[in-house]
Parts: sequence; C-alpha cells; structure tokens
Amino acid sequence: MASLTSAPPAPAIAPRSLVPRTRPRRRGPTTARATAAGLGPGPGPGEWAPGSWRARPAQQIPEYPDRAALEAKERALEASLPLVFAGEVRKLEERLGDAAMGRAFLLQGGDCAESFKDFGANNIRDTFRLMLQMAVVLTFGGQMPTIKVGRMAGQFAKPRSNPTETRDGVTLPSYRGDIINGDAFDEKSRVPDPERLTQAYGQSASTLNLLRGFAHGGFADLQIVTQWNLDFLRHSTQGDRYLELSQRVQDAIGFMAAAGMTPQHPIMTTAELWISHECLHLPYEQALTREDSITGKYYDCSAHMLWVGERTRQLDGAHVEFVRGISNPLGVKVSDKLDPSELVKLCEILNPHNKPGRLTLITRMGAENMRVKLHI
Repeated sequence: MASLTSAPPAPAIAPRSLVPRTRPRRRGPTTARATAAGLGPGPGPGEWAPGSWRARPAQQIPEYPDRAALEAKERALEASLPLVFAGEVRKLEERLGDAAMGRAFLLQGGDCAESFKDFGANNIRDTFRLMLQMAVVLTFGGQMPTIKVGRMAGQFAKPRSNPTETRDGVTLPSYRGDIINGDAFDEKSRVPDPERLTQAYGQSASTLNLLRGFAHGGFADLQIVTQWNLDFLRHSTQGDRYLELSQRVQDAIGFMAAAGMTPQHPIMTTAELWISHECLHLPYEQALTREDSITGKYYDCSAHMLWVGERTRQLDGAHVEFVRGISNPLGVKVSDKLDPSELVKLCEILNPHNKPGRLTLITRMGAENMRVKLHI
C-alpha cells in the first residue's frame, strides 16, 4: 500500500435513484482556458454545469494531439453505465458526517496510482484484506465504526511538477498515469492516448465488481478477518505487543455469538467499502457525471468520493470549479504550503453550508506543523 490516510474527523445498493438525463454538452479545449467560441456564454456568478470548468484556468490537463479521438471517447463514456450510484454516495456522506462529529473513524488507503499492468484479483484482494484487518483493530480500539474508503477503482492519473522528463539528453513528456500515457521512456508511450480512458473505465468497473463480491460474498467475515490478524501477529516482530489486543477482539466476537449475533448475521459477514480517487482528469470526470433523477443534483459517478490535490486546488481553477458543483463527498489535500486564509476560502467554496461529511481535509504536514501553520 503506497498510501494510507486516517482521520477521526462497498455497498451493494440498488441503482434506483440515478437515471442519466441527456443534456446538450458544453465543449471547449481541455488545456489552459476554454474559448468562448467553444462554450458560448460563460457561466455567471454561482452558475454551474458539468462543463463550466472549461472556462477556467486548468492545471495538469494533458494536451491530446488527436482532439477528435478524445471527444469520441468522451461521448462513449457519457453513454456508459455509472460506476457508482447516487444513493451510495449519499450514504457515504452520512457516514463521513458521523466522523466529522466524532462518532466514527475514517480510514483511507490504497495505491498512489493504479496501473494497467499490475491489475489482477490478487492485488485487489490483498488491498481489501489489509483494510479489513486495520478496520477491525481500529473499530475495537476506538469503540466506534471505521469507514473504509479505498484509493482504488479509478486512481489512474498522476499530477506532475514538470510537464517533461529528461534522461541522457532526451526530453519527453512526463508520465501522467496510465489513464493518459505509458511509463516507458519512449516517444510513442508518452503521447497522451484517448483509448486509455476506455481502458481505465473498464478496469475500474472490474475492480469495483470484485470488491462488491468480496464485501458481500463471505470474504469479509469478521471471524476470518480476526484470524488473519492472528496469523499476521505470529510472524510479526511486534506480535507480542498486539497479540493481547487481537485476543480481546476474539473474545468480543465470542460474546456476540453467545448473545445471539450468529456468524450468519450480515453484520458479521459483510463490509462496506467505498472507492475514491483524485479528481485530476477533468474530461473523464465530466463524462461520468450524471444528474440524479430524484434530487436533480449532479454526481460524479466515477467514484463515491473525490479529492483535489496540492497542484490543482487554485480558487479560480478548473478543478475547484468542477468539484464545487457535484454532490459527492470531497477531499482537499492540505500541506504547509497552503495559506490558512486560502483554506478558509476553499471551505467556503466547496462546503458553503458547512454540512458535516461534505468536505474532508487530507493533511500532509504532520501534527506539529498543523498546530503552527493552521493555529489549531
């Protein structure tokens, strides 16, 4: 696991509430700033549409040599099935609201970036299993529910500090993640390829399907998970330290069974796991945005939760413009480079009603720096 984020602050729900509605699409270049010719009148203050980000300065958006091929893939994704549903997203927001009020604990984990070549059932299973193991210990130790959010089934794009990379005097475009280009250092691999959008969507769908099977098909059985923990501790140098805790978990499960909570009860055999990724490739995210037929709100149906990173959180930028209008729970990466006043403005833009569960601040500065920088 390349990254694990925890903060005190996947489901199988019938897709009854989300029906895509066909609407005219606003188009424009995906680099720099969209032109008025491509968009028509720009959105006024407070107005939002899935494509209104195209009128804003955009960072980290690749330049595709074949614009027609890119637009064809965007149209195909617009016609594709949603990966997640509005009801699921709303349930996650409720869970995160509990974390914001101190009634739950948030565990987020997964790869820094998924890849096409490492895709396989074993890797997905191992990530899911590790999160279950951690969640059991956190739930028992904290005496509160643990919300499990995976960085998976969509974490394919990588932000880059430099648009190019130089090796041995040869300069090529930087590798931006498998959804955009290849990591091999040759000219052909580094050209942004729209076909990769389709491959990323397909792999995300397959990953999510397997995760749902694991979560509700017996793999998440609490007795099995605690046995994994015991097996891990027997081979760990820190085993003695945590063996007592694991045994107490076993005793608690035994008590629950004696009290009538049988091993067949859904609480004992299933788990909720939500998926998340960085909202980076805006053409892809827009193409998977749908309007909920019940509430009229827009949801980015590529994931339950999305976040804006260090390099794309500009107040007037395209990424902040896009995520402010979707109803998914949002995250923002916060480092010591962010001025506190700018953070306040971000919160006002992304969570104007201060709704618990709407916005999660993902800190990357350490507890001590947080106290100094944010005056907490």
